[in-house]
Amino acid sequence: MSTEAEFTKSPLAKDKRNRLSAATVSLGKLQPQARDLEEAVLGALMLEKDALSAVVEILKPEVFYVDAHQKIFQAIITLFSNTSPVDILTVTAQLRKQGELEMVGGAYYITELTNRVASAANIEYHARIVSQKFIQRELIRISTDVINQSYEDTSDVFELLDYAEQNLFQIAQNNLRRDSRKMDDLLKESIKQLELLRGKEDALTGVPSGFTQLDRMTNGWQKSDLVIIAARPAMGKTAFVLSCARNAAVQFGKPVVVFSLEMSSVQLTNRLISGETEIEQEKIRKGNLMDWEWQQLTSKIGSLNDAPLIIDDTPALNIFEFRAKCRRLKAQYDIQMIIIDYLQLMQGRADGKSGNREQEISSISRALKQVAKELEVPVIALSQLSRAVENRPGSGGKRPMLSDLRESGAIEQDADMVLFLYRPEYYGLTEDENGNSTVGIGEVIIAKHRNGETGTVPLRFVGKYVKFTDLEPSYGSGGNTQPDPFSGLAPSTQFESITLKPNWGNESDDDSPF
Repeated sequence: MSTEAEFTKSPLAKDKRNRLSAATVSLGKLQPQARDLEEAVLGALMLEKDALSAVVEILKPEVFYVDAHQKIFQAIITLFSNTSPVDILTVTAQLRKQGELEMVGGAYYITELTNRVASAANIEYHARIVSQKFIQRELIRISTDVINQSYEDTSDVFELLDYAEQNLFQIAQNNLRRDSRKMDDLLKESIKQLELLRGKEDALTGVPSGFTQLDRMTNGWQKSDLVIIAARPAMGKTAFVLSCARNAAVQFGKPVVVFSLEMSSVQLTNRLISGETEIEQEKIRKGNLMDWEWQQLTSKIGSLNDAPLIIDDTPALNIFEFRAKCRRLKAQYDIQMIIIDYLQLMQGRADGKSGNREQEISSISRALKQVAKELEVPVIALSQLSRAVENRPGSGGKRPMLSDLRESGAIEQDADMVLFLYRPEYYGLTEDENGNSTVGIGEVIIAKHRNGETGTVPLRFVGKYVKFTDLEPSYGSGGNTQPDPFSGLAPSTQFESITLKPNWGNESDDDSPF
């Protein structure tokens, strides 16, 4: 035996080989994968005809690590979609038809897959592991991409943050689906909620608007609802939702976030200060206050810091940023209501490019509904109405209708509630059909209510203070002398506080007061 041969068999040589092997392994990492479970899942799908129904919501072709397995699963999905039986023969025929049979290893490999598993009893458990490995690979891919871009001097850090948030949120949306729930579980949750409501004095199941008659009809803004509030310009849309936000946050302590795409946060705060202190908006804009008005202002805004009202004035907000912000605010402040002013100013894509505007608005309204369901909060979005309102003849023709919703019928379809704001006084109508004065009256028209009644609620619009309040009981024939089950609610006419610290900067406010 040669000296070289003796050395290769010696313990020293074996130790050296082991150390080299260990060093080689430590230099690289395998991506998370579960090939054996992928084979077991595919084999089980071809063994039992009902197996696919158990995993069709968990698995997609791209979830599989092996390219051949992706093609085989796609063939199975194609057969399932065509209501064809799924077994060794049909899958083999489908792959041959697609010209991919040899690419996946031929008919022999398809047959071998069924030998890897005895039954489909554990297919759902195996499928979830396969899906988890895919999520791990996606996280590695996104993280690696973010790391590489972070080293580039030309990368914009805020665009990079947005890119990372969008992709991580996309993984969660596509893979972390909520499971179906059995009726006994749902009934227990429903009974639990009823028991909680039984002990409540105000009888509201949703977030209060602070307007007595409106809350009576809607029972508050309901969780998971998308509420569209639409009107022509100058009807007071922003004033109305600010009043709702203020009432919910101040009177009832509900954390509320307002996304203002049209006005700055300081402008909105000035409006809130005007309504709170009942000092004219024009004076606050110009800072032209008398000494007694300064004293009134400082005495009435002392509790502004306590109410949980958050304002975000990010311009040209896209739906991906909106989702990410809402998720963070829910985790940080447990927000109970989201307000967007207004829907048409949002962007559907992160890159700022826009295609068909109607399709973009449709995707935005669907995304708003998804956020409402995911976070279980009401989402209130303002919307513009088309000019068709202005062109209709007659005194009654100016009243908005569902067909007036601008740019997309999907808004009406996705919304759980559609409200219109209408001020007859704006069109020169000073009396209604009953002879009541319409001066200073703003009507809230509930045109669609998926879970309740429709109708019209008159409110008092105070233009100089840019706010809405309940009507006085003596107004017209609507004076209600019956006991009011909502009498426990704090009256919306008594403003006590808001939530933001006033910014005494020099930012200008060129917007109209309403």
